[in-house]
Amino acid sequence: MYHVTRFDETQNVLPEAYADRSRGFSRQQLVGKSQGSPHMGLYLCHLEPHGRIEAVVHSFEVSVYVMSGEIVLTMLGQSVRLAADHCLAVPVGVTYSIRTDGAPASWLQMSAPAPFEDTRRKDTFFTGESLEDSAVAAADIRDPRNQSSFRFDGSSMDLSTLAVGSKVDAPQVSASMATALLAYSGIGVRMLVDQRLKAQLHTMFMVQYQPTAIAHPHDHPFEEAYVMVEGEVHALVEGDELVLRPGDVLWAGVGADHGFHNRGSGLVRWIETQAPQPPAQHSYRFNRDWEYLEQLLEGDGS
Repeated sequence: MYHVTRFDETQNVLPEAYADRSRGFSRQQLVGKSQGSPHMGLYLCHLEPHGRIEAVVHSFEVSVYVMSGEIVLTMLGQSVRLAADHCLAVPVGVTYSIRTDGAPASWLQMSAPAPFEDTRRKDTFFTGESLEDSAVAAADIRDPRNQSSFRFDGSSMDLSTLAVGSKVDAPQVSASMATALLAYSGIGVRMLVDQRLKAQLHTMFMVQYQPTAIAHPHDHPFEEAYVMVEGEVHALVEGDELVLRPGDVLWAGVGADHGFHNRGSGLVRWIETQAPQPPAQHSYRFNRDWEYLEQLLEGDGS
């Protein structure tokens, strides 16, 4: 099972639960139970200038990735300013609030598992607290006390940049395997949200395809969503050929085989989410490996 949608401001709505607990807030549901997903809720959220979401706590895990503008997110006694390409994880049961100052802002919001869409059970609770007494600070990804936020830097996926030593005062987290670039077959993966930021139920990362890069058809024992941000990629999903461009969103359910090919001359990038978090082993099942086994067995006459 899979689902394709696209960013569309006409689909922005004010969620009923937020009607009396927010100002200038709206969102478009990209992935959720309505699209067949039990494990993730993915939204494109928007907050008008001087907008706000009051103190709220969920029974699911949340992460945000700022697409444009700036938001101020307050939780655990700290208020942090997050600009474009900054991301942050909110653990289950942690109260937080969000506001904007003089400009609008948009962000991706990932929830795991998928929020309820009926009224039988509640998963979102407004606490009535005032959380914004603390001073607002810029997100400092080099500060070792920071355990919740991160920032994507496009140069961090440039192998020529990574081939040389970084300066002591480089504006990035300390170089380590925890933030290393995974590169293979013309494909680069840069983790954004995972257990390093206290996320337990999902991951978020940036994927980059060089020209000619290809991922052959495969599937997973978890769900994935792909939010296109740059370039054009050809996808083969459950036998259907798709062309995905910036603003397109693809969701692939458990067992949905999919593959990608960058046939152009420029880079392709997308933000990818997974839920639940991948297992330690057997997170990929490539079609061609099992087809090869079938050929071996047929060749043996077994």
